[in-house]
Amino acid sequence: MGSFDIVGSKEKAVAIVEVPEGADEKRIAEEIIRKHKNVKSVLKKISERRGEYRTREYELITGDGNTEVAHKEYGCLFKLDPQKVYFSPRELTERQRIAKQVKPKEKVMVMFGGIAVISVIIAKVQPEVDKIYSVELSPEANKYAIENVRINGVGHKVILIEGDVKKKCQTYYGKCDRVAMPLPLGSESFLDIAVNCLKKEGGIIHFYNWGESNNPFEKAESIIHETLTKLGRKYEIINKKKVLPYSPRKWKIILDLKII
Repeated sequence: MGSFDIVGSKEKAVAIVEVPEGADEKRIAEEIIRKHKNVKSVLKKISERRGEYRTREYELITGDGNTEVAHKEYGCLFKLDPQKVYFSPRELTERQRIAKQVKPKEKVMVMFGGIAVISVIIAKVQPEVDKIYSVELSPEANKYAIENVRINGVGHKVILIEGDVKKKCQTYYGKCDRVAMPLPLGSESFLDIAVNCLKKEGGIIHFYNWGESNNPFEKAESIIHETLTKLGRKYEIINKKKVLPYSPRKWKIILDLKII
């Protein structure tokens, strides 16, 4: 059948499928809908994620053309349209892992904040967090972020900032205890900005990247060493793990860094 994700609720969900070459996509879609009564639309991936908004192209195989849904994750509710914004249901445990590390009174910067999933979850898991700054370029993602912050009642904690990370983060240089960078492709271009967001005494950076399956952390470790050396900052890699397979030979990985 091919791998697929289901995004949405018990009432209405969308299935996103990777159709194997030569497979009968209509039959695959009908089988998914037969087994999952809440699925009202089946989308086929027809491109990789690309562009500054990190979205991919889909083709509607069958079902409702309106693919906006409400997705529940660990008690939080998120509105989104997978055809318009980035969202991965597979990363729920990783989002919880990050949120559980946040300490009371911390100021957290979330780069590439998307529809505010990570920010909302942090605010729920650690209600004593000081502030969470979520910076996102996509106007469409920001519309959903505003709604998701409102729905989950965390507007007193989450500050949404629409615009380019390279410009908007400058306002927060030297103010944050922790920075999350959930953009694996090209994240190395923003690592210096993440470091600058941290307080003078340092803090934590959650650095995502891609790695080859035979040595998934080598490239990221090299990037970190080169960038932090140039910035004259000492660091310690306190954790590293594979998050998700990207292709047969690539993994999405994360390194948690303590900047001193």
